[in-house]
Order: sequence, then structure tokens, then C-alpha cells
Amino acid sequence: MPINITMPALSPTMEEGNLAKWLVKEGDKVSPGDVIAEIETDKATMEVEAVDEGTVAKLVVPAGTEGVKVNAVIAILAGEGEDASAAAKADGAAAPKAEASKADAPKAEAPKEAPKPAAAASAPAKAEPAPVANGHAGGERVFASPLARRIAKDAGVDVGALAGSGPHGRVVKIDVETAIASGGAKAAPAAKAPAGAPAAAPAAKPMSDDQVLKLFAEGSYELIPHDNMRKTIARRLVEAKSTIPHFYLTLDCELDALLALRTQLNAAAPMKKTEKGEVPAYKLSVNDMVIKAMAMALMAVPDANASWTDNAMVKHKHADVGVAVSIPGGLITPIIRHADEKTLSTISNEMKDLASRARSRKLKPEEYQGGTTAVSNLGMFGVKDFAAVINPPHATILAVGAGEERAVVKKGEIKIATVMSVTLSTDHRAVDGALGAELLGAFKRMIENPMGMLV
Repeated sequence: MPINITMPALSPTMEEGNLAKWLVKEGDKVSPGDVIAEIETDKATMEVEAVDEGTVAKLVVPAGTEGVKVNAVIAILAGEGEDASAAAKADGAAAPKAEASKADAPKAEAPKEAPKPAAAASAPAKAEPAPVANGHAGGERVFASPLARRIAKDAGVDVGALAGSGPHGRVVKIDVETAIASGGAKAAPAAKAPAGAPAAAPAAKPMSDDQVLKLFAEGSYELIPHDNMRKTIARRLVEAKSTIPHFYLTLDCELDALLALRTQLNAAAPMKKTEKGEVPAYKLSVNDMVIKAMAMALMAVPDANASWTDNAMVKHKHADVGVAVSIPGGLITPIIRHADEKTLSTISNEMKDLASRARSRKLKPEEYQGGTTAVSNLGMFGVKDFAAVINPPHATILAVGAGEERAVVKKGEIKIATVMSVTLSTDHRAVDGALGAELLGAFKRMIENPMGMLV
């Protein structure tokens, strides 16, 4: 019997991926554990291994296909002793290919007209609420994902009038986008305001692609399609800024003691043998020490080591610090787990490995998902200070500026010191002003008294 190979879910939130490359061809024999393909998610390129043994009868989805849905059939194996050509042609063996474009998605069904009531009997029958397209009676709960509801609200689409394609008729993102594209299922107009009441301002809508392009002379630009990473970054930034009440705290930290300690520690690094000869076992950066200081500050102010959910505050027992790494086409945040318990040399070497694999898109999902806070450092670009956007489910992110020589007043005298400005962005639902200030103060103490990071 033919064996279907389907698009795997490589992370809990993955809905689709790009089939970057096939590492087998039709007619090849594969065994469990053999790497057969490379899949691109929004953050990484990952290898897919065969689970069953057999002969590749058909590659259903060609290499380079984008937007392949999770669980869509991507290839067919012929079992032992089975004819590969027959397996490839078997009816029902392969599910339809994943759609590479949402424009090809099935159109949402229009709302069905409520059945007309039968002739009146001797006793008047109780009127039943008219059913809507997703199968829920009027006045009852409409099942839809939060993202679908938000997109529908912004576009003025009535989710109750959509046919849901998700589990148990749940309305999901693609259903709303399909309705928007077809121009149907618009929400009913709002009730008129009482006489004399001020008119509500119309909701601002983003410009369409055509509207944007009309602003520029033809031939004066080049269109570069968004890849999955850029789409995901855009979606998460909009989600973060529209759902998280950000507020910001900034202070200055003197770095001279930290820089002196860093120089001493790097000079004391033991040598190790490698293919390139003997090299230091570690080389600490200022960012490595910032990561450690942030982790220890969270443990010193445990109420700030939290994540917000609608039903409860998630209090974390360890400080897992994400570190923003710029990669071609976007940004990724690999995580130093239990950074509060690790030595500076361990953090430094882990960070170098994670950054290297991030840039080649070889991180595993568990290496960049989760975390309890994040650090974003633009100091190496000469940026003095900035405010970063919180990355859910974090409640904080620390934006680190450049260390620079500044004039400071000490005991009534002007001195020169190396000063670094840092800005803490916090989710006001989880970390209020006083708590955020306490956390930032603990960070400053660690940075200005760095010997505390060694004990």
C-alpha cells in the first residue's frame, strides 16, 4: 500500500513552509532516518527525515514550492515489493498539493438564506434564530481564531457570516482573507448615533498595494516579494504593538569597571587546540556581560521575570534571555537558557554558536522559541539609544546603546567616563513603572559592579 509523506509541523505554531530542496529523487530507496528534504520555515531551514522504508514513487510537491500547508502530502513511497509506478498513480493516495498562493484558496461560502417559516398552525411556533454560514445560530458564540477576529474587525468583515475551514467549523485567517478578497461578508452598518452626538471618526485603513504603487513613477522601483520570515516579522510586530501596552524606562550605566574586568578575564583565558591551532577558550564581549547582568537582575527582581496571559501571570523560575541577531532578510532571537546559572565564558561560547547557526538558518525551534526576556544591542552600529518592541510572550526587552566617553559629574568635579544608555521596554500589564525601575536599577548595579557576576 502506498505511504504518504506529509509536510511536517516543525514548530507548534507552524501552519505552512517552503519545500526548499529534495535530497532524493523518484526511484530512490529510503530507510527510516534518511534525510529526504529541506524545509524552510519563517525562521530556519530544517532537514526532514524519512519515517518509513520504501521507494520514492512520486514527488508530489516540486522543490522550491512556497506555502505548503502542514499535513499536505509532499511525496509518495512504494512499500516493499510494491510497484512504484502503480503507487504513484493510486487513486486517493495523494492529497491535493499545498497551495503556493492564498489567492488560490477556496472561496468562503456566502451566508445561506434563512428558511422561510411554514404556514402558521393553531398555536404560533417559536421563531428559531437564523443559522449563519459557519453553522452557529444567531446570538450564539461564533468560533474563530483571535487572529481571524482581528483581521476581520480591521477589514469590516462579519466573522459570523463566514464558512469556517478550521477544525469543527472554526473561522481561521484564510477564511477572512478569502472573504476580503471576494468583497463579501461585510459587517452590518453600525447603528446611527443619537441626534446631536458627535460623529465617530472613520477607521483608518492601510493603503492597498495598487494605491502605494500609484504614488511612484512607473519603472522607478523594483518589487521584491516578501519571504516567510519577513511576513512573520511584520505580523508579530503588528500584533505586539497593537496588543501590548508598551512603556519605556531609560538610564545610563558606567562601563569602565566592566571593561577593565573584561580585559582581565580575556587575558586570563586558557588556550585550547583547534584545527586552526591554539586559540583562547573564550573571548568575552560586552554583550555577553549584558546578557548575564540582565539574567541576574531578573532573579534579583523575580516579579519582573513574568509573562502575561489573560487568566494568570506566568512567573518564571529561571532567566532565559533571548538575544536579537540580525540575519539576511530579517531578525531572529536565539535564547540562552538558564543564563542566570551559567558562567560568562559559557554564555559567550553558546552565543557565538547560536549566532552562527542563526545566520545559516540552522537553529532548531526550541532554540529560538519561548524565553523570559530579550536583549537587543545596536551599540556596535554607534546607536546611542533606542526603544525595542517586546517579543511576545516576553514582558520586557532591553535595548542597549553604544558605550561612549561622556563628561560626568563626580563629587562636584567633571570627569570622563565610558557611559552606555539602555532602555527597558515593558508590558505594563505584567511589569508596572515601579517594578520596571527596580529591574533596571538591579541591571545597572550588575553592570557597574561586574565582580558580582563572577560569584
